[in-house]
Amino acid sequence: QPNEVRIRIKATTVTMADFRVRSFTVPLSFWIPARLMLGITKPRNPVLGVELSGEIDMVGSKVANFKVGDEVYAATLQNMGAYAEYICLPATAAIAHKPASLSFEEAAAIPTGACTALYFLRKSQLQRGQHVLIYGASGSVGTYAVQLAKHFGAIVTAVCSAANSALVKSLGADEALDYQHPDFIKQLKQYDVVFVAVDKIPFQLCEQIVKPKGAYINVNTPLRTPTMVWTTLIKGKKTIGGEKPNDTAEDLQYLNDLIAKGELKVVVDSTYPLDEIRSAHRYVDQGRKRGNVCIRIG
Repeated sequence: QPNEVRIRIKATTVTMADFRVRSFTVPLSFWIPARLMLGITKPRNPVLGVELSGEIDMVGSKVANFKVGDEVYAATLQNMGAYAEYICLPATAAIAHKPASLSFEEAAAIPTGACTALYFLRKSQLQRGQHVLIYGASGSVGTYAVQLAKHFGAIVTAVCSAANSALVKSLGADEALDYQHPDFIKQLKQYDVVFVAVDKIPFQLCEQIVKPKGAYINVNTPLRTPTMVWTTLIKGKKTIGGEKPNDTAEDLQYLNDLIAKGELKVVVDSTYPLDEIRSAHRYVDQGRKRGNVCIRIG
């Protein structure tokens, strides 16, 4: 189309979004809305993949911001389709030039995790000097949330396994807590923001450790639960969830600027060739990845 670019895909990733669509792993209470969104009898989008990097090899006649040969990365969002050799996207979509310092695999791992973390931290109105707890800090969203929270001037407590404490501290976390430690709950304090990147901590516990007028964020829940709404109405604590971040080119450029300044790093757990993509999905299904799992296509 005149307003589109065609990208020859070099790399993509395996995200939790791909996992949920492929396996239809959603809470029972959200089964119907999820079916309507993802497809009733079969997947609405049969080709998985929500983020990618590659090289533009064709541009539409009305495209002025990209040219053939540009190395870019992009998000396909709910349209998916990144598990392919080529993809056509509107030039106004969430596409940005790939930083020269990054590999194609690293660039492909930016959009979903980083934009999700950026969106929800902005929604929380996190302020410099505030205390934020990030639960699931060693995953894709979590590793970006740690770095972005530090960029915003927050004091960051990262929750992960003991094996990943060095990783999150290297990303800027002021403190790392092991969720498997017998005294984990006793180690928790009061926080201005509780950011749940991995939905394995009870809401009731989170609500107790959020300060009055603080914010609870859950990037996983498809809808705000009645308990979340009640907590906001009665206790005045923000509860943020049930929203899908709308990745934009402006957000990607914002992230590019942070990468150029050395304030944002991409954590890649492992990279698989395309013919081993099933193994990559099996690995992600275990819920133990550090940062991102990438797929090399071209």
